[in-house]
Amino acid sequence: MSDDRAERIADFIRPLRVEPGSEVRLSRDFDPRYKAGLKKSEGVELLRSGVSLLAEYQERLAAQNTYGVVLCLQALDAGGKDGTIRHVMSGVNPQGVRVSSFKVPSVEELDHDYLWRYAQRLPSRGEIAIFNRSHYEEVLVVRVHPAILDRQNLPEGSYGPDLWDRRFREINHWERYLTDNGFKVVKIFLNLSKEEQRIRFLKRIDLPEKNWKFSAADVRERRYWDDYQRAFSAMLSATSTKWAPWYVVPADRKWFARICAAAVLAHTLMDIDPQFPDVGEEARKDLLVTRRALEKEAPAGSEADPYAAAHPEKKGRSGRHKKGKKGRKHG
Repeated sequence: MSDDRAERIADFIRPLRVEPGSEVRLSRDFDPRYKAGLKKSEGVELLRSGVSLLAEYQERLAAQNTYGVVLCLQALDAGGKDGTIRHVMSGVNPQGVRVSSFKVPSVEELDHDYLWRYAQRLPSRGEIAIFNRSHYEEVLVVRVHPAILDRQNLPEGSYGPDLWDRRFREINHWERYLTDNGFKVVKIFLNLSKEEQRIRFLKRIDLPEKNWKFSAADVRERRYWDDYQRAFSAMLSATSTKWAPWYVVPADRKWFARICAAAVLAHTLMDIDPQFPDVGEEARKDLLVTRRALEKEAPAGSEADPYAAAHPEKKGRSGRHKKGKKGRKHG
């Protein structure tokens, strides 16, 4: 990380990181209402800075075209995944970001291995792919509702007490394969309390403009709250690795969750530290020839190169910022 800002960001997100090899129990280890002593009024500027930082590094990522980033977002219903994506990615170039939401698998998807549909949505080099829910559904909702396994057409003998440990191992190996090939995997779990989820569900019922977001099925899933907490704890314990760590983001305060998510993604990009490519000596000569030709087209009384004149501190300029000649004809 070459940017001084990286140290501050690393310090900020350190309490959120699940140390590889640690045994996690959500109710004990992570507080959904944690806010690092910040006030909401302070959060507005912090989020703005984070979004600006993401825009800067995303441009470098696209220009270098060497690395890609996979951002996995996991949360229970009403955890704030959609809002996090909308706010955190508000300043980036949409051409370099792909968002995929994974719902109930189709018949075609069930005819493949359980990671197949996620592999189809991986980013190209230079891109950021956001998985709104991800391959971790295969060790969360499937674990809480094991009847789903019956539709996955697994070979006889694939079931058993070691199924989840095997899937944890397969996922870790897959993510290691991706990172070894230049695709960084960053994983965020939005940690919502049961009471805050209840309040958000009521808000979806009370406000007509939010009725469309309400689903009775989401409320039915609350019956399995404890099962999901155990599944999340097992997932975090088994799959937070050095190459693809988990960050548990406190989600009861949406404004703080968005700051944290922006910081985690910015940290990943700054760790990559992508650079704008050097065009090379021959290409640079061509640029200078082209610039001289464009300077000659400047209207009378105008700067030959307005940008260079306004930014003399920039390097790689010829230093000739003369004004156009009077009486020059332009066709």
